[in-house]
Amino acid sequence: MRKILVLCLFMLAAGSYAHDYVPGAAQHQPILLKGGDLYTVSNGLLKNTDLLFENGRITRVGQNLATPEGGEVIDVTGKRVYPGLIAPYSSIGLVEIGAVLATDDRKEIGSINPDVQAQIAYDPDSEIIPSVRANGITTALIVPAGRLVVGRSSLINLDGWTVEDAAEKLNVGLHLNWPQAAVIEAWWMEKSAEEQKKEMVENRKLIYEIFDDAKAYYLARKNDPKIKIDSRWEAMVDVFEGTLPVFIRADDYRQIEQAVAFSKDYSFSMILVGGKDSWMLTDLLKDNNISVVAAWVQGLPPRQDDGYDLAYKLPALLAEAGVKFCLSQGGASWTRNLPFQVGQAIAFGLSPEEGLRSVTLSSAEILGVADDLGSLEVGKKATLIVSDGDIFDMVTQDVVLEFIEGRRVDLDNKHKELYRKYRQKHLGTQ
Repeated sequence: MRKILVLCLFMLAAGSYAHDYVPGAAQHQPILLKGGDLYTVSNGLLKNTDLLFENGRITRVGQNLATPEGGEVIDVTGKRVYPGLIAPYSSIGLVEIGAVLATDDRKEIGSINPDVQAQIAYDPDSEIIPSVRANGITTALIVPAGRLVVGRSSLINLDGWTVEDAAEKLNVGLHLNWPQAAVIEAWWMEKSAEEQKKEMVENRKLIYEIFDDAKAYYLARKNDPKIKIDSRWEAMVDVFEGTLPVFIRADDYRQIEQAVAFSKDYSFSMILVGGKDSWMLTDLLKDNNISVVAAWVQGLPPRQDDGYDLAYKLPALLAEAGVKFCLSQGGASWTRNLPFQVGQAIAFGLSPEEGLRSVTLSSAEILGVADDLGSLEVGKKATLIVSDGDIFDMVTQDVVLEFIEGRRVDLDNKHKELYRKYRQKHLGTQ
C-alpha cells in the first residue's frame, strides 16, 4: 500500500506540471496568408506577398494568389511572416522545475552514456513549452545533460500529443562536454590547482579511451556482425560511419583547440557548442569546417580585461570571420528568450539578415533539416509564424499566428493566463 501511495503522489505531482492546451489538428484545407511581409531568409524580404500552404507544406509564394477551392484566407496585411524559429540547444521538455527531482529527467547516472536518447524522456505536456512557442520558437533540439559523454539529442516540434507526433528528427548528434582546461581559482572551488590539473588530464584520457573502445567495437562489428551488442558502443557506430556529428561543449580557447584536435584524431564531424572563445580561433574553425552553436550572447566577460560587450559582439565577430554559426539560449524556460538574444546581437553589430538566419536557416543547416525547415520556400514544411512587429524586439514583438507543419498552434500559455487574471484585479473588474 505504501508503494501504491507513493506512486499515486508521484503521478499527481507530474500531472500538476502539465499544460491543458490541445495540440493543433492536421491541416485539412488549403490556407492562404494574404498580403504579409515575408521574411523568407533564402530570398530576402518580399513585401505585400501571399503564401499558400497545403497538407503541411508551402505550395506557392507570390502576389495576388488565387484561393484554392475550400481554402481558408487569412489577411496578414501589415504583419511579418517568418519561418518558425529553431532553438538548437535546449532541455525543454526534460525538466520542469530544477529543484524538484521528480520533474528533472535531463541526465543519467555516470559519465559515459552515449546510448541515452533525449526524446525518450521528452514531455510534450510540459508547462514550459507553450511559453516558449508563444515567442515564435517552433522547434528545439532537446539535449541531455551529464559530465562527459552525455547521450544523443533529438529535434522536436513544440506541438504534438506524443513525442512521436512532435519528432522532427531523432538522434541528431552525440553530445559530450570537453574537460576543463584552465585552473579555477574562484572562492567556491574546493579543489586545489594541482587536483584540478590532475582531473583535467584524467578526463581527457578517459574520453580518448571511450572513443578507442567504441572504434574497436565498430571495426569488430563491421568485420563480424554476430559479435555481442554493447548498447553504449552501438550508439556510436554512426559517428565512425560519418553520419552522426558530435556536438562538443567547450568555451575556453584551450578546450576548443583540444576538442578540434580530438575530432581530427577520430575523423568525425564536429559541431562546437558554447564557444565563448571561438572568436579567437575562427581560422581553425573554418579550416576544419566546424560550425558553432553560440550560447553566450547575454553573458558576462570571461576575463577581467575583456570588454564588457564581448559576449554581445560574438555573433557579429563570427559572421565577419565567415564562421557558420547559429544562436542558442540554452536551458528550458530560458529558451523563450532566444529571439531577444538575437536582438541583442543585432544591437551589437550583427546584421538583421544574419540575425534572422542564425535562428532559422543556419540552425536548420547545422542540424541537417534544411530541406524542410528554416526558410519560406515552396516545398518546405509550413512551419512558420506571423508577428505584428519585429520578432526580435521585445517591445513590438507580438506573435499572433503560428503553424507547425500546417497545424495551427494554440498560443495561449500560463503567463498569459496570469496576466489576464491579475489585470482584472488591477482594473477592478471581474
